[in-house]
Amino acid sequence: MIKAAARTAGVSRRHMMLGATLLTASALAIAAFTGLAKADPFPGNPAPAFSGATAAGETVSLSDFAGQTVILEWTNHDCPFVMKHYNHGTTMADLQARAADEGHVWLQIISSFPGTQGHVSGERALELNDERGASPTYVILDESGEIGRAYEARTTPHMFVIDADGVIQYAGAIDDQPSANPASLNGARNYVSQALDELAAGEPVSTPETQPYGCSVKYEGT
Repeated sequence: MIKAAARTAGVSRRHMMLGATLLTASALAIAAFTGLAKADPFPGNPAPAFSGATAAGETVSLSDFAGQTVILEWTNHDCPFVMKHYNHGTTMADLQARAADEGHVWLQIISSFPGTQGHVSGERALELNDERGASPTYVILDESGEIGRAYEARTTPHMFVIDADGVIQYAGAIDDQPSANPASLNGARNYVSQALDELAAGEPVSTPETQPYGCSVKYEGT
């Protein structure tokens, strides 16, 4: 009787485990269908969907740019690493101009929480770009940090290149010189430019992911 009871208990446990597995699978399927499944923001994966308010008062969504290459740039105008590429060099401005010429979309994203370094009004964000000769397609004000956290954006700058199919093809640093020294711009290998070149040639991106460098993104509570 003891052996029979043990067998019965084992069968019951297996049934419970199977039931739990089926419930989990069902929940994941429902989440995916309703768009609630979390997207992993890494090369080779679909880019996490988002919508955000722009500095000009519009609302844009990633889905608005289906069929186009999209570049995401996390920024903080007071960060020395960002200043290297805007104030002491023209790296960002040149890339933005190139993106526009090639029909790409450049989304500059500010995830600084109100009261933290880098937080600005929409009006000031546009003024800063005028002063620096920058020309992103849109500036997105991500005060809640929702978009930044969805992409696990860690630094300013932190760059992403999303292809026309909505797949992340590059994520990481803008170049291979993790320094705030303007002299490091000389001879730097620009990963974003390289990714755009390779995508234009129909080739796989040879360096799809690198370690981003810069100032930490100033999320709420950080």
